[in-house]
Amino acid sequence: MKVALGGSDTDAPHIPVLGREAVGFLNVRDGGVYIDGTFGAGGYTRMILDAAPDAHVIGIDRDQSAVARGADLVQHAAGRLTLVEDRFSHLDDVARECGATVVDGIVLDIGVSSMQLDQAERGFSFRFDGPLDMRMSKDGPSAADVVAKASERDLADIIYRLGEERHSRAVARAIVKARAETPIRTTAQLASLVASVVRAKPNDIHPATRTFQALRIFVNDELGELTAALVAAERILKPGGRLAIVSFHSLEDRIVKSYLASRGETRAGSRHMPDVARSEARFATLTKKPVVAGDEEIAHNPRARSAKLRAAERTAAPPLDGDLDGLLPPLPSLDDVMRGR
Repeated sequence: MKVALGGSDTDAPHIPVLGREAVGFLNVRDGGVYIDGTFGAGGYTRMILDAAPDAHVIGIDRDQSAVARGADLVQHAAGRLTLVEDRFSHLDDVARECGATVVDGIVLDIGVSSMQLDQAERGFSFRFDGPLDMRMSKDGPSAADVVAKASERDLADIIYRLGEERHSRAVARAIVKARAETPIRTTAQLASLVASVVRAKPNDIHPATRTFQALRIFVNDELGELTAALVAAERILKPGGRLAIVSFHSLEDRIVKSYLASRGETRAGSRHMPDVARSEARFATLTKKPVVAGDEEIAHNPRARSAKLRAAERTAAPPLDGDLDGLLPPLPSLDDVMRGR
């Protein structure tokens, strides 16, 4: 989650939640190559560039507007920053295309940025009425497309598993009934519809919060992207290279925690296969418990309250592909939903 503090791209930095802590774990040094896999407003990238005068950064963002806004920082970095429009799940391929066969550190800030939330036309938030879009990039089906095409059962599963909404079945029924009469195309329409079936207690979050979150995660395949990015990081980090991940959702943190735990175990070989490569740990965990924001940071930015930072160091063991069973919740693919499975 990046937080804009105002000003121009060069004189008023954007401070990401737990940014100093995350970059601190990277142990930035001169000559090192680092990946900021979720460039956003460039907060992590600035901190990395400032930490060592000869550090180089490969910045990645799937949001075309974020890449365009980073042009001034690219110029200001004077050859130390390469900015690429792509998904962070491709970070190893992007690094190689930029000439880096291995990298010294990777930082990821999972989820939507405050800038995206504040742009009504992006459709991420019900605070502003706008098109029900929610796409981080410009391609693929939008949230409105999913709401229009998904079956009642799939809608309920998506909202329950990705939004942890207890009333997911009631929300799904209401959506299917409403769309039969009028297409649901705006954030205000959906928020009002959800609020009609989910009753909020005083001082509770808006009734539509969990539904919007679920649709955003589903439309952008955020959990699948995260899982693929973890595997890509394992492939491209050099021995001793560092990985730092800030997440804002319990499902995201659970995936990171489970992945690092599985890659950090020293597993004994069986009597049938005593020398299998799986016995070697791929990561050494640097955070026994997740690092969380302090009171001062939360007071400045309430969104920091849910942030969790986990970090790990790559070992010399060769990367292990696959072995991702159980990390992702059982859900239909976006393609399946759009085909009306």
